[in-house]
Amino acid sequence: MTALLTIIVLLLVAIAIWQMTKIFELSQVNTDNSQVANDKDNKLNGYLMFGFLIFIYLITIYSFWAWGDVLLGTPASEHGPEYDSLMNISMALIFFVQIVTQALLHWFAYKYKGQKGKKALFYADNDKLEFIWTIIPVITLAGLIIYGLFTWTSLMDIDQEEGDPIIIELYAQQFNWKARYAGEDNVLGQANVRLIDINKNNVIGIDEADSYGQDDIVSQSELHLPVGRKIIFKMRSQDVLHSAYMPHFRAQMNCVPGMITQFSFTPTVTTEEMRMDPDMVQKVQKINKIRAERRANGDDNADAWEFDYVLLCNKICGSSHYNMQMKIVVESQEDFDAWLEGQDTFKQTIAKAE
Repeated sequence: MTALLTIIVLLLVAIAIWQMTKIFELSQVNTDNSQVANDKDNKLNGYLMFGFLIFIYLITIYSFWAWGDVLLGTPASEHGPEYDSLMNISMALIFFVQIVTQALLHWFAYKYKGQKGKKALFYADNDKLEFIWTIIPVITLAGLIIYGLFTWTSLMDIDQEEGDPIIIELYAQQFNWKARYAGEDNVLGQANVRLIDINKNNVIGIDEADSYGQDDIVSQSELHLPVGRKIIFKMRSQDVLHSAYMPHFRAQMNCVPGMITQFSFTPTVTTEEMRMDPDMVQKVQKINKIRAERRANGDDNADAWEFDYVLLCNKICGSSHYNMQMKIVVESQEDFDAWLEGQDTFKQTIAKAE
C-alpha cells in the first residue's frame, strides 16, 4: 500500500510540474502559441518515440532479470515438457514480432516525421504489400494452431483402458477441495449434491444405494498421487464455477456445477525429488530469506517454508478464493498404497457415523 501511495504521489507531482511548465510557456511574450506542430515539435516527438522504445526494451530485460526465477521450472508430469515447448515457441514468436514491429513503428515515427514543405507518399493500393502482410501471419498462426491442436489432443487423453489409470474425483465447493478415490474396483459410485448428509459424514453426496460407491475413499486434507501412474480426474462443483489448477503438473480444468469435467496426467517427479531440484532449492531459499526478514520485524505468517505441490482454484469464486487450496503429495506406489490402506472407505465412514 505504501508503494502504491508513493507512485500516486509521484504521478500527481509530475502532472503538477507539467501543468506549471505549460503555464510558464504561455506567459512568455514571444512564445509561439500556435496549436499546429512545427518542425521542432515533430523532431522532439521523434526523439521521444526513440526514448520510449528504449524504455520498453529496458523494462522487458529488467523484468526477465528480476523475476525470471519465479517461473514454474521443471514440469512434474509426463505431458509437461510438451506443454512447455508449445508455450516457449508461442512466447518466442510473440517476443520476436513485438521487438521487430515496435522497432519499425518507432523508427518510422522518427524517419517520416512531418517537415515543412515535405509531402507524404501515398499508396492508394498495393497488392504485393497486402499479400505479404496477410500471408505471413496466416502461415504463422496456422502452424501454431495445428501444433496446438496436436498438443491438445495429446493432453486430453482420457482413455480409461490404457496405462492402468487411477480414477479420482476432485470435488470443489466454496472454499475447499475434497478428493474421492474410486477404491479397489476403480469405479466411482454415483453422487449428487442433493444426497449430501453432514450427519452421516456424506460430505460430497455419494449414493449409499450404489454398490460401486461403498469402497470409495474421500480425503478432505491431502491429495495423494503415485508417481509414474496415469491419473484420470473427474471434477464436480457444488456451488459456483471453480477451476482445478495444478501448476507444477501443467494441468487445469474448470469444475462446472451440474456436470462432470475430466482431465488426466501422469506424475513423473515425487514431492521429495522436486524438493531437491536445483531451481526449486533456489526458490525456497529466496522465499525463506524474505520470510526471515519478516520474522525479524515481528510479522505474522512468516514461518520457514517447505515446497509442496498444491491444488488451487483458478477462478475468482468468492471472498475466500485465495485460500482455496489442497496439498498434493506425489510418492512411490508403495507409499501411496500404504496411505490409501489407512483411509476409511465410504461404507466405514457411514457405519461410524451411525
